[in-house]
Formats: sequence, C-alpha cells, structure tokens
Amino acid sequence: MQFQQLQTRLKTLWRSPDEFDVRDCQVLIVPSLSLDQSELQKIAGVHYYEERLLFSLARLRNPYTRLIYVTSQPLHPSIVDYYLELLPGIPSSHARDRLDLFATYDASHKPLTQKLLERPRLLEKIRRRLDPEHAYMVCFNATPLERELALKLEIPLLGLDPDLLYWGTKGGSRQIFAECGVPHPDGSELVNDPAALAEVAAELWERQPQLQRIVIKLNEGFSGEGNALLDLAPLASVAPSQATHRERSQQLQQAFQALRFQCPTETWPQFEQKIHQLGAIAEAFIEGEVKRSPSAQGHINPLGEVEMLSTHDQVLGGPDGQIFLGCSFPADEGYRLRIQEMGEAIGKNLAQKGALERYGVDFVAVYHPDRDPQWELNAIEINLRKGGTTHPLMALKLLTDGYYSPSDGLFYTRRGQPKFYRASDNVQKADYQGLLPSDLMDIIVSDRLHFNSVEGVGAAFHLMGCLSEYGKLGLTSIGNSPEQAEEIYHQVVASLDRAT
Repeated sequence: MQFQQLQTRLKTLWRSPDEFDVRDCQVLIVPSLSLDQSELQKIAGVHYYEERLLFSLARLRNPYTRLIYVTSQPLHPSIVDYYLELLPGIPSSHARDRLDLFATYDASHKPLTQKLLERPRLLEKIRRRLDPEHAYMVCFNATPLERELALKLEIPLLGLDPDLLYWGTKGGSRQIFAECGVPHPDGSELVNDPAALAEVAAELWERQPQLQRIVIKLNEGFSGEGNALLDLAPLASVAPSQATHRERSQQLQQAFQALRFQCPTETWPQFEQKIHQLGAIAEAFIEGEVKRSPSAQGHINPLGEVEMLSTHDQVLGGPDGQIFLGCSFPADEGYRLRIQEMGEAIGKNLAQKGALERYGVDFVAVYHPDRDPQWELNAIEINLRKGGTTHPLMALKLLTDGYYSPSDGLFYTRRGQPKFYRASDNVQKADYQGLLPSDLMDIIVSDRLHFNSVEGVGAAFHLMGCLSEYGKLGLTSIGNSPEQAEEIYHQVVASLDRAT
C-alpha cells in the first residue's frame, strides 16, 4: 500500500523525456540489471551494461533537472564527458553541474540495486541529494529490489510494479497474446520439472505432428540466453504416428540431455536446475527459409496512455540465431505497421493490468512469396523493461531532436528528414582489447566517422568502459537511409580494424 501511494506522485511528476521542462526535477537513475545473474554472466562484460542508460543524460538539457547516476564501479571521466558533449543546445559545463555520480565500488555478481541496499551510508548520501516532492527513480527493470529501494528513499519508481512481472514472462506473454488475438506459436503451459516438461512437449508434438524442432524456454530469460532447442529428427521412432504418448514422453525426457543450448558452456544439469527454479515452457519452433526477428517498442505513461516508440529488425546470432546482437531501425516496410498495431494492442492490455513504462514485443516473421500478406507474423515474447533496442533509439533522439511517426513507422528530424540506424552491443574482437575510450575517439575523429550534428549522420558509442578489458563496444550508426547507416557501421568496424 505504501508503494502504491508513492506511485501516485508520478502523475504530476512525470514529463516525457522529449518535452522541454523548466520545472524543478530530480531523477535517480539506477541501471541495475536485476535479472538472473547466472544467465547474465554468459554475456561478456555484462557489468559494463550499466553504461547503456547513459543516454538518459539527455534529460539534463532541461535547465532545472538534476540527475543522480549510480553504478557498481566509478565511470571514467572521459566517458561522462563524451555524453555531456553530445547534449544539444546547452553548455556541457552547465549540465555537468547538475549531475551527481555515485558508485558502490563493488564488482561482484549481484544486481546493482542489491549492492545499494547493502550500503546504508551510501543510501543516506543519495537521500540527502533528493527532494522527495520533486524526485523519482528510473531503472533498467523493476523487481522487488527496486521497489524496496524506492520505499527506502521515499520516492516513486518510474517502472513496473513488481507484482505484475508475470506478464513479462514466457507464460504470461502467451496469455496476453491469446487475450489480444495476436498470432503466436503453439506451446505449452508453464511447468517446473523435466517430467512435466516432457509431457507437455509430447502433447505439443501430437498437436503439431509436422514439427521439426521444439524450443524449450525458461520462464525468465535475457537476450535469448534462456532458450534451448530440441531436434525431433533423432526421435522419429516415437513420432505421433509411431508410438504411444507414454513412450514419446519418456524419450523426450531422455532427449533433454542433448538439448542445443545458446551458450556453449551451458550443461543439462545447470539448465535442469533452472527449470525447477524458474519454470519452463515448450514451444513450436517456427521454421522458414527466409525468416526475420522484428520487434515493436512501446511506452505506457503514468496516465495509462500507450505510445508506440519504434519498430526494429533484430540482428540475432548464436548456434540457432536466438541471441540478441543488435538491431536496425525501422523494421521492414513489409510488416512494420502490422507489428506496431499488434504492439499497441498488447500495450493497451498491459496498461489495463496496471503496467507502466517501456515494453517490447518480439516477433518472428517468415516470408511466403505466394501469400498475401507475404510475411507471416508470430509474437513470441514480451519484455517488461528496457532492452537492447532502447538505448539506440535514445541515442537517435538525443542526437537529432527528432520524433517517431506512427503513421508510417519512420523517425524524422524537426526539418522533416527521415533518419535510420544500425546498432549493436557486440562490436567485439580480441584485437580491440587494450584500447582506451580516448583511443577510440582518436581513431573515429581521425576518420571523420563521429556523429556530425550539421550533416546529421555518423556514429555514437556506448559500452566504452568495456572496450579495454573485453575488446567489446556498443555502436549506433545513424544515416539518411538504411544503406548509409549500414555503410557507416562497417566503416567504423574497418577503421577499428586498421588501427589495431
């Protein structure tokens, strides 16, 4: 009840980040990845992902907004300077005076929010910087940890009530798709042990005898890391027309030990333990010679209004193309407005349930040249948090001061120039290890690839703290056409390759 009372303040405190606001405002940004930590550790340099929300410094263009940004380890000053110098229309020194940086000095594998809660003296320092009547908190995703932090600081959380987290799980997503009449793959209910999982997988195969593969999905996953693939070809002897249900279930349970995991170090005992902890579903794998993975991104504001923000074609990798690597904006014109329409319907359903802030919906699109429409679409997942498509869009907004047009799914500058981008969190090579952020700037500026505010094209970077240790970098390349954005992306990679 106390949390709900805090949340009511958001209706008067909140303003769109796109709106120029001259009121007193304080925003505490806690970019904690409060997700399953064992899954997160599969991502190289994941502790640097707290830097992805640094594009939120765009809020400092409002002259009376103060920002507090918290990280596990201190941010390098040159990284902070980089973002401040991107701010349009305001001296970077003016913005810097309204920015407070705090760090827990803790590199352990714990969510940042938990680290904060374990440091009451640091919390007290942050509290003294806040005026509860004008402050709210922003995070990457909302869990009971973020709710506890909001209560301790006595400020509202601009994020999902953790009691609604179910609607962002695999099981909850499927329920909402059904309620909205949005097409989605055939699949099972949520179960919590391998025997029950084998039962529902057998039932799925019996409903869909033509299936070639089944996806086993942990109920909670990140960037596709919680998915495993089961090939049915070796199980032809227990196919629906060849064996009893019991024989089929038994063989499927044994076959789980040969699941194809997205992470090469994953083992069946590890995955089995997570099935018991998190639950899992069995879902039909959508086959197709020409297949893409688009997504739609929306926002539910504290007034319950749904705004569509973008569509993307996701760039996926891993053994079976299920790991998020990057994205391009906008999604293909053959389906972008259709996934936007479905994304909006899902957003309205979520809003009725009380959801808040950003959400994303992932789809699978399969091309059928002899059909109308030619792209068959299936929704596969809802993410009730910021995601890999969030910060590239924030970068585009920051650098161009433009707007998204739902009528055609394009993004325009104030002068009506459409903009496009290609983005990635995974520009990574061993040769890049040892490069400092200052080295990166030397290389990019020398080759004139840095974002040019006059021409409105070029590259913007994130995850710069990850570069020296992991040889990994985040990149958003912005162009006046999809081809130009793609070309700039490859020019940046080529420039880094030459320099190393």
